[in-house]
Amino acid sequence: MEARNFSVLVIAHGRAGHLRNLLAGVERSAELPCEVVLVYMDEPVPEPVSCIVPLRIHHVTSRPGESGLPLARARNTAASAADSPNLVFLDVDCIPSDTLFTALLDAIEGEPVLAMAEPRYLPAPLQAGFGIDDAALLGASVPHHARANLAGGGERSRHEMFWSLGFAIKAGIFFRMGGFDEGFTGYGAEDTDFAFRARKQEIPMCFVAEPLFHQHHGVHKPPLNHFEAIIANARNFHGRWGTWPMEGWLGAFAEMGLIRWDPEGSRIDVMRKPGAAEVEATRSNDPY
Repeated sequence: MEARNFSVLVIAHGRAGHLRNLLAGVERSAELPCEVVLVYMDEPVPEPVSCIVPLRIHHVTSRPGESGLPLARARNTAASAADSPNLVFLDVDCIPSDTLFTALLDAIEGEPVLAMAEPRYLPAPLQAGFGIDDAALLGASVPHHARANLAGGGERSRHEMFWSLGFAIKAGIFFRMGGFDEGFTGYGAEDTDFAFRARKQEIPMCFVAEPLFHQHHGVHKPPLNHFEAIIANARNFHGRWGTWPMEGWLGAFAEMGLIRWDPEGSRIDVMRKPGAAEVEATRSNDPY
C-alpha cells in the first residue's frame, strides 16, 4: 500500500511523561505520519522529547482575560502548522493503538467525515518498563460506558458524542469549518461546538472501532477546578445553539448550591464560587 500523507497533532501542558508514551505509540504504528506537530500551551521551557518521526514544536500563551489554557487556539495553531492534507488530533494523555491511524485514515477517505477513535481508559499510571503494546494496554484498560458501542453500529448522526481526544479530519474540511472556536477558552464545550458545526454543514460522524488508550491521571468529579471556564463556555454554547452542554456537570454544580440553573431555561446564575476545600474534596482517581 502506498504511504499516506498525514500529520499527528498534539497539544500539551506539563505532561512530559504522557507525551513520551504517546510518541512511543506513534513510533510503533502500522502507518507512520509525515510529522508530529506539537503545540505547548503556557510551557515555554518543556522537558525535551524525541521521536523517529519529524517533530515540529510550536508555542501558544494565554491571553489576558482567558480562563484556563487556550485549547481551541492551540489545536488551530497545530492544524495551521501541519504540512499534510490529513489531520489526526491526539490529546497528550492518549496512546494510539498500532492500527488506529490506519482506521482513521480509511474512515476519512472519500466523503467528508469527522472520525473519532474509541477511547479506553487505564485505571492506574503506567509503571516503568510497561511495554507500549496493544495486548497489554487492552488488558489493562476499560471502555467508557457511553462510548463503547458506537463503532460499527452505523451511527453517523451522534455529534453530541464527539470528543476531541482522538479524531481525524481532512485539512480542507477542518478549515472550511473554521477550526475550533477560539471564543471557548479553558475546559469544556469547544469540542461539542466543533461537532455541532460539522453537523450544521452536513458532515457526518464516524466512530471507528480501533482504540486509543487514555493514560491515567487524577481528575475532579465534578470538575470544580474548571468551574469558571465551564460556566463561561456553557453560556457561550447555549447562546449559539439554544441547548446546554455538560448538563451533568452543571447539574452537580446546582446541587452544590454553586449555581442556579434550569436545564430548560436560558441562563446560569452563579451563587458562589467553590472554595479550595470543596475543590480538593472532588479529587478522584477513577479511570474517567
